[in-house]
Amino acid sequence: MKEVEEPRPEIEGEEEINLLELLQVVVRNLPLILKITTIAVILSVAYSLTLKNVYTARTTLLPPQKDSGGGGAAALVAAMGGGLAGLTGGLGGSADLYLGILKSRSVSDAVIKRLDLNTELKSKNADSTRAALQGMVKFQAGKDGIITITADYTDPVKAALLANTFVDELQKISQQLSLTKASTERSFLDKRLVVVKQDLKKAEEEMKVFQEKYKTIKADAQAAVAIEGIARLQAEVVSKEVQLAALRNSMTDESSEVRTMMAGLTRLKSQLNSMSGSGGGGVIPSVGNAPSIGVEYIRRLRELKTQEALYEQLTKQFEMAKINEARDSSSIQVLDEAVTPLRKSKPKRSLIVILSAVTAFFCSIFLVFIKEYLAKLSPEDSAMVSEMKRTLKGMLRLRRSVDERN
Repeated sequence: MKEVEEPRPEIEGEEEINLLELLQVVVRNLPLILKITTIAVILSVAYSLTLKNVYTARTTLLPPQKDSGGGGAAALVAAMGGGLAGLTGGLGGSADLYLGILKSRSVSDAVIKRLDLNTELKSKNADSTRAALQGMVKFQAGKDGIITITADYTDPVKAALLANTFVDELQKISQQLSLTKASTERSFLDKRLVVVKQDLKKAEEEMKVFQEKYKTIKADAQAAVAIEGIARLQAEVVSKEVQLAALRNSMTDESSEVRTMMAGLTRLKSQLNSMSGSGGGGVIPSVGNAPSIGVEYIRRLRELKTQEALYEQLTKQFEMAKINEARDSSSIQVLDEAVTPLRKSKPKRSLIVILSAVTAFFCSIFLVFIKEYLAKLSPEDSAMVSEMKRTLKGMLRLRRSVDERN
């Protein structure tokens, strides 16, 4: 154990000596370190003074929500039914949709033309102007759906104007898109409504002709009444036949009672045949025609009801489309309008100088250590370093000659 613990003081002494040597190197080359740091500070100050002040203006927007559309329109939708909710939303609620519009080329070109940024930025072409504009303006949507537009410019008044111009162009394009959509829906519904009116009129005429032909108002109910009447007649016929058979057991066919019974039975059978046969012409259809008439009636009734329901729904949608087209479809709300900033946002000159001084200080220390290390190299290592220097110089000369030839 003693043999293991004895070397520790020596190791600690060596480490302490190494740290002192490093500190000694820094102190010995302190003038060089300070000189490099001072030069870096002077250059950073001069550079920061050449930078123009940049002012930041900010505006916030609240896009229309999906269930928006005004109190009156919402009440009308509730009265007409939930199926029309899709017609009241305009462009509808997603903030990503409006971010896409803000970043579109159409909005950028409109802002560039309105503020004459081609002349202001002295750009060579439209693409370079758009690229510069993208670097000056930022769009961001928060989790709450609020959109923030941030504009940077060297003139505080123009910074606010740039942000507000984007808001104006967004409202114009979103309103145009919404009105175009509403107008298209209204035109389509108008044309479809004309066709449905014709189909409904045709279905009504066919139902009228059918009812007049078969003298029916509601075939299924009338068929049920006929069946009930036939059942009663059949029961009465059976009863008369039983009575006639009983009379024939005691009387001849020439007797008045038998003849009266036979006449009544014949009359009942004739009536029964009239109701259960294919002929007819009475107020109710004959039972023989009841199935076919019932099926035909159901078909015509189904067509009529379908056309009536379709006409009703299209009429509601057409009225809602006219309301959407008439009202202002763009309901973007400006929460905070951009105002002229009083203080610059960039550049932060003090931060530039401090970072430059700190970076130069540590880089100079690193250079001093490299210098000290190279000074203590052995002859073999010095020869290797010299060889590397010659190789690098040769490569540089070769590259320069190639560039001069080209």
